[in-house]
Amino acid sequence: MSPHEAMSRERTAVAVRLHEPLDANGFPTSSSWELSAPLCFNRDWQGKNADPERETEVRLLWTPESLFVRFRAKFRVITVFPDAEPNGRRDQLWDRDVAEVFLQPDSSQLRRYKEFEVSPNGFWIDLDIAPDEKHDLKSGLRRRAILNEATKTWVAELALPMKSLVAYFDAAATWRVNFYRVEGSAEPRFYSAWRPTKTPVPNFHVPEAFGELAFVQRPLLRR
Repeated sequence: MSPHEAMSRERTAVAVRLHEPLDANGFPTSSSWELSAPLCFNRDWQGKNADPERETEVRLLWTPESLFVRFRAKFRVITVFPDAEPNGRRDQLWDRDVAEVFLQPDSSQLRRYKEFEVSPNGFWIDLDIAPDEKHDLKSGLRRRAILNEATKTWVAELALPMKSLVAYFDAAATWRVNFYRVEGSAEPRFYSAWRPTKTPVPNFHVPEAFGELAFVQRPLLRR
C-alpha cells in the first residue's frame, strides 16, 4: 500500500502541488491529475451498502491560487435539472445527481464551512455555511463536466479560488474536508460519503465526521 493510499483509507485526503502548466481551459491536464492518488468511496452515508457501480473517485491538486478537485463518478442512472442560471448556478442542486465537497479551512469554527456541488451536466452551487445560516459564497469557481454513457461514468472538475476559502493560504496548514455523492431524483436515493456521517437519516452536514486535508509539495505516489 502506498503512503497516499494509507492516508486516504484513514482520515486524510492529500492535495498535491501542481507545477505543470494548465490546459487551454485553465484546468490540470490528464497527466497532471495522475500526480494525485485517487481517494475512492462507494458506501452510503452510514458506511454501509457498498455499491461498486456507484463508486466515486476524487483527486486533488493545488497551486497558491487554486484548489482543483476532480470527481470521477460511476453511475446507474443520471437525473439532472434541465435548467440553471446563465452562469450555470442552480439552487437546490442537491435534489438531483451531484458530487460535493465540504471544506473547512479553520477547524476552530466547527460549524462554519464551505460547500461546493457540481452535477453531471456541469451545473453548480457554492455556499457558505454557519450556524443557522446559509449564504451564496460567490467564490468565482470554474467547472467542467463530461458525461460518458458508454462507460457509465461522469467526470467533473472544479477550480476553487483560494481567496474564496482563506484570507491567506498556508500550505503547511491542515484543513478539514468531506466528499459526497447523491444519485437519483426520488427516494430512496443513493447518498454516499467518504467519511460516513452515520446519522439515522441522510445528512451530510455533520462536520464532526470530516476527515483531514493535507497539502503536499510533491506526489508521494510514483507516477
